[in-house]
Amino acid sequence: MAYRVDMPSVILGLALLAFWLYCLFDVITTPEESVRNLPKILWLIIVIVLPDIGGIAWFLLGRPRTMTIDQVGDQIVHPSQLGRPSPGGAPRGPDDDPEFLRSLNRRIRGDD
Repeated sequence: MAYRVDMPSVILGLALLAFWLYCLFDVITTPEESVRNLPKILWLIIVIVLPDIGGIAWFLLGRPRTMTIDQVGDQIVHPSQLGRPSPGGAPRGPDDDPEFLRSLNRRIRGDD
């Protein structure tokens, strides 16, 4: 007895599995303070127990909005930037620091 596999159902199943895994990973990696409407652990349980409906609910109700207003400076920022220093106070690489470049130039010339 041969079992016939219907290709569209296999593709749909793989797409749903990929969607569920993406939602699961997204819930896990989203910072707790960015999650909307329910605690993060509850969203995780919903996505695990109800894969399709939970994933759709996560996207519509729980996932952080793409832009958020920063409470301190009233600036629009991406949720991944919340809690990080503002661009003016952000650390710079050595090649962007003029004082470092001046000191490097003095050391190369032997002015130390």
